[in-house]
Amino acid sequence: MPIVAQSTETTDWVSRYADEVIEESERRAPGKPVVVASGLSPSGPIHLGNLREVMTPHLVADEIRRRGHEVRHLISWDDYDRYRKVPNGVVGVDDSWAEHIGRPLTAVPAPKGSPYASWAEHFKAAMVEALGELGVEFDGISQTEQYTSGTYREQILHAMKHRGDIDAILDQYRTKKAPAKKQSQKPLDEAELEAAEGSGAAADDDGTGSAGYFPYKPYCGDCGKDLTTVTAYDDDTTELTYTCTACDFSETVRLSEFNRGKLVWKVDWPMRWAYEGVVFEPSGVDHSSPGSSFQVGGQIVGSIFGGKQPIGPMYAFVGISGMAKMSSSKGGVPTPGDALKIMEPQILRWLYARRRPNQSFKIAFDQEIQRLYDEWDKLEGKVADGSALPADVAAHSRAVGTAAGELPKTPRPMAYRTLASVADITAGAEDQTLRILSELDPADPLSSLDEVRPRLDRAEAWINTQVPADQRTVVRKEADTELIKSLDDQGRASLRLLLDGLDSHWSLDGLTHLVYGVPKVQAGFSADATPKELPAEIKVAQRTFFALLYHLLVGRDTGPRLPTLLLAVGQERVRKLLGE
Repeated sequence: MPIVAQSTETTDWVSRYADEVIEESERRAPGKPVVVASGLSPSGPIHLGNLREVMTPHLVADEIRRRGHEVRHLISWDDYDRYRKVPNGVVGVDDSWAEHIGRPLTAVPAPKGSPYASWAEHFKAAMVEALGELGVEFDGISQTEQYTSGTYREQILHAMKHRGDIDAILDQYRTKKAPAKKQSQKPLDEAELEAAEGSGAAADDDGTGSAGYFPYKPYCGDCGKDLTTVTAYDDDTTELTYTCTACDFSETVRLSEFNRGKLVWKVDWPMRWAYEGVVFEPSGVDHSSPGSSFQVGGQIVGSIFGGKQPIGPMYAFVGISGMAKMSSSKGGVPTPGDALKIMEPQILRWLYARRRPNQSFKIAFDQEIQRLYDEWDKLEGKVADGSALPADVAAHSRAVGTAAGELPKTPRPMAYRTLASVADITAGAEDQTLRILSELDPADPLSSLDEVRPRLDRAEAWINTQVPADQRTVVRKEADTELIKSLDDQGRASLRLLLDGLDSHWSLDGLTHLVYGVPKVQAGFSADATPKELPAEIKVAQRTFFALLYHLLVGRDTGPRLPTLLLAVGQERVRKLLGE
């Protein structure tokens, strides 16, 4: 069943943008589908910062669909960008790939061992898979196909005819100091990086040479690279002459028949806005500063191409909280695929839905992921009992599904930290995992691990890929007899109280009550006494008791939550390790 939009009025950012986009679309193109857009350059691993470029319009498009409107979410794959540099850390890539610098990404071979035909297809495929898992519906547009098929021929010829007008717009910014570089969220189009149009730092590269300004960059007919300079162009015949600085090749072609080149970025982007009728497209901080491509494009789209600039919110930085080196071998930056290995799609969607685009946030790969899941589970409970705030209800609804329906979910979502602890202790042994999890709640025992999947699989992947080996839990094989012999009367008494209560408390809740209650009972209080009823010294006694149990069970000061650890070790082995 499709998800129905919330009937109560919400104040979340998605609803507000949807209102604005629907109104603007009706003004520009009444009766036609609403068009929102994203742009991604598959020049390397497409990371979690880039995902905001997709999730922002996706969430708005999905809200518009929920309201019954037809909407297209375009993703322009900038795969006709130049291959700019050999990225570090990409498996199957060595220095020999440097020979391809300057060629289109679709003309560069994929990393060794890849099943894909080109560099662009290799990195595009990973993103497409992740977007499918996230429930993102989109229309993909290959810019290689658009340019090489001649789709943009009319727009290219138009831009060349009006090159003087474009040059005048760009010239407003060439004399100004280039804005300070900020952290980039959306990888700048490779042509823009090469062009440096805002600063005038590379006159030939921004299309300006001794023959004047040209907003078009051919790929060389000999070496295939874009290290070319247009030396002449005739508007009447469309004859274009260029030379290649890489191989000294030169030729004259008719641009009205030539499909091996592209508009420079600051002209290409507004051309696409007009061609596709884009109403909404966000941009990163790097595209939104004075003199940047979004601001310049706003002038070019109207005066040159007769279109309108999209509604374009700026989106802020997405950070990472912890990322093990073992998981970043694909290029040094975590991708949506990396995140989806350790968290369910709903959680990742929620992170982007609950923050306004201009708010930065972090995605947790470290221990913080456990707290994140606790927060999510608490929100699920509030939504279920009706106590959640309207904006939180809206963010939750956008996280769990789309206009097409709910995303697949874990039937019985046990606490992520519990599942991670069990996966840590059992090293993934399914029989032991099922035994432990079935004992967590004896009144409603787990019958199959399928009930806790895929959350269990994500927790296990987190343990295996993000927790360093020296922090993994290894249960002692034999009792630490020396430590047990060294205990004073109070220490031995605390172990006795625990051992005596194991049988009657053998469940997650029961053992939680027991391990916290032992120090209370030793101090003369009831095991049920609340923190308000207890002196501060009890907390010190509890920490001392917990540290003793950790040393006797796993040989260090800390570890997984003790109730989970005790269940995982098993009652018979616990008794042995505690000296009974």
